[in-house]
Amino acid sequence: MIQYNPKDWLTFIFRFHESDTFRQLLPMMGLIGCYAGGIAYLELEYWKLADTSHVKNLSLIHTTVGFVLSLLLAYRTNTAYDRWWEGRKAWGALVNNSRNLAIKLSAFLSDEADKQFYKKIIPTYASVLSKHLMNEEVSKMLFEGLDLEIDHHEHHPNQIAQRLFQHTNALYVAGRLSGEQLLILNEELKAFTEVCGVCERIKNTPIPYSYSAFIKKFIFFYVMTLPFGFVFSLGYYVIPVVVFIFYVLASLELIAEEIEDPFGNDTNDLPTPKMAANINKHVAELL
Repeated sequence: MIQYNPKDWLTFIFRFHESDTFRQLLPMMGLIGCYAGGIAYLELEYWKLADTSHVKNLSLIHTTVGFVLSLLLAYRTNTAYDRWWEGRKAWGALVNNSRNLAIKLSAFLSDEADKQFYKKIIPTYASVLSKHLMNEEVSKMLFEGLDLEIDHHEHHPNQIAQRLFQHTNALYVAGRLSGEQLLILNEELKAFTEVCGVCERIKNTPIPYSYSAFIKKFIFFYVMTLPFGFVFSLGYYVIPVVVFIFYVLASLELIAEEIEDPFGNDTNDLPTPKMAANINKHVAELL
């Protein structure tokens, strides 16, 4: 995730980060510029349609359709950001839940070996969940003093959560935790799986294909027909105008595509490995 100063306008305007949409769209912008230039030449020089009134009125159609397109893109970006923000709230809940569990265990447990077990396994869940959401290989992870081994063919976060609950239940059976204490800890224990479920729902449920395909087609045909209507009022200046409009519209769609899946290695994705490291640090301090 990019760390930046939101008040530094000059950095935003004159610096092109590697994730900037300008780099991704530059080849297509060149093709759009050539296309707009070709349409301008044909209409102004070859066909000489400058005096054809019904062709000039095409700009009115673009004005109306452009308003509809702006509403669609606004809805698209808002929906994508809602998914990004929901993922951030889920990981914020995981951070708080890990802290609360560590605080309660530090008060309930007297055996140092039990504290060391939770000191290792609580941050392990966050680390494994981060890799699970990034689709990274977590076939085998061994932790000193934990004797924890993850099966490649099973759901990795579920294995950690199961081991966590099994050990807690064993403490209750052994009489080192009371029934009331087990009920208190149960809220934090089940919250791990709930956070995982929220993240998996975001990860595995993209925006419907038909909606995404329609927006891309809408943008393409809108930009492709722009030169026909505006060339008479702008002349050859229609080339940079059409390129700029394409850049704005396509950039909004690219940004929405990137942030609708906040779990990955893209520049604007959530820094889940860093949050997992913070959980490790906080739990270590508490236990």
